[in-house]
Amino acid sequence: MHGVYGTPPSELAAMPSEAVQCSVLIPGSAALESFADGSLAGVTISTPRGTLERRYVIAHALRALRPGATFALLAHNKQGGTRLQSELSAFGCVAEEVSKQHHRICTGNRPNSLTGIEAAIADGAPRLVEALGLWSQPGIFSWDRVDPGSALLIGHLPALAGCGADLGCGIGILSRALLAQAAVQHVTLIDIDRRAIEAAKRNVELMRSTMLWADATTSKALPANLDFVVMNPPFHDGGAEDQNLGRAFIAKAAGMLRKGGQCLMVANRHLPYEAAMTPLFSNVAQMVQASGYKIYVTVK
Repeated sequence: MHGVYGTPPSELAAMPSEAVQCSVLIPGSAALESFADGSLAGVTISTPRGTLERRYVIAHALRALRPGATFALLAHNKQGGTRLQSELSAFGCVAEEVSKQHHRICTGNRPNSLTGIEAAIADGAPRLVEALGLWSQPGIFSWDRVDPGSALLIGHLPALAGCGADLGCGIGILSRALLAQAAVQHVTLIDIDRRAIEAAKRNVELMRSTMLWADATTSKALPANLDFVVMNPPFHDGGAEDQNLGRAFIAKAAGMLRKGGQCLMVANRHLPYEAAMTPLFSNVAQMVQASGYKIYVTVK
């Protein structure tokens, strides 16, 4: 069995067509952590940019490889690529490195013995973040702090009631504030990151919530006829600003709401989302603008 993590460009890394996807950001993928030691015949990894997250993924992949099996790791030069070879060396691997299309590509074979694997897995594993009193994991957006935009939205949440959704829920910060309102009956938490969903299951009251590992921009399995949707949509993809993500969130939120339902959204002040909201909602109002963010309340 060959494992693949992420979506490496085909011109940079070839892989078997039957390779098993195990990225936390591709809903429905297998969990890399679930593979037994020495069970994989090869891995191809588009490595994450964060150091703790990247070392965690590499360590688990090497653990799951059988001795002698091949690995191919790649990353953009500005997203950890220049460190790949030294990180592999620290794990006891000898890797050949080539540079192509602003990426570093490291290939080699898993040695019989590895070093430092346990420490890297421990450093990147889920943990209780004491400053938050919540479970999280390196690699999740704003994994060890409350994002300022979400904090602003929590501070200005109106009284809500009925059933709603938290699009791009992260570890459940916004949903916890929603469920603190007695009139809120149920919240569906939706995120593309499996780690976020697993953390949210530990952080949010399960009796009045449902967790959904899904891409909010494309999923056809999202709830409908909701009373409200809250969201702090992403606007970066792979480190580059992508305003289409926010526009897609806005369109999905409109489709999930009943007539008269509310969408509460926080966004960075410079993002021009008003034009995307106006055709989809009967009323678009800016509630507050502060600290570089703006909050909108829209009514379908």
